[in-house]
Amino acid sequence: MDEELISKKELLRVMGISYGQLYRWKRKNIIPEEWFIKKSSFTGQETFFPKKLIIERIAKIMDMKDDLSLDDLAEKFSSNPTSVQLTREEILSNKLINEEILSIYEDTAGAVQNYNFENLLFMLVMEEALVSGNVSLDETAGILKNLKDNYSKFTGKNAELIFIRKLGVGISILLQLDGEIYLEDKAKLVLNLNISKIVEQLKLKLIELDK
Repeated sequence: MDEELISKKELLRVMGISYGQLYRWKRKNIIPEEWFIKKSSFTGQETFFPKKLIIERIAKIMDMKDDLSLDDLAEKFSSNPTSVQLTREEILSNKLINEEILSIYEDTAGAVQNYNFENLLFMLVMEEALVSGNVSLDETAGILKNLKDNYSKFTGKNAELIFIRKLGVGISILLQLDGEIYLEDKAKLVLNLNISKIVEQLKLKLIELDK
């Protein structure tokens, strides 16, 4: 699905940052390279960014940059932060995940002593799918299996998850964001989740815990 973009020139103006800052953060992967989107314009080639994601990211960087080094910021904003290890009690007490969703995840994937970033991400995807009202509890088990089997291929990329149903049979598909989707006759797209946005939402929640 298309998302609103912002040009590099407009981004620098709106956020009050310099070209040098922006590319220093890019080199450290504090801002992912895939967010730098090249598009043709009447002036030649111009760089654009996913507007909501980049503005939220830079606002957080500006808020934290005086207290953390660039390397620390890079770990915070990593596509799969290695430092995240939370118990069930910590997840619930910090209201990261709804208890019902956590229980559904554990029933499907098994309970562990500590949950990492990827585990939490999959729980949030399951929650979004169920809240949509378009996917059944049994179907979320298939979504979770797809994520566990294939999400690592999309780590650090702009990915989305779609769910298609035809004649009562549902199937989930992971694909690169903004890829064209063509459905056969009588197939219906019932769910479309931007995984990259859910990743960012989770990172922001985890950053708030460290304050």
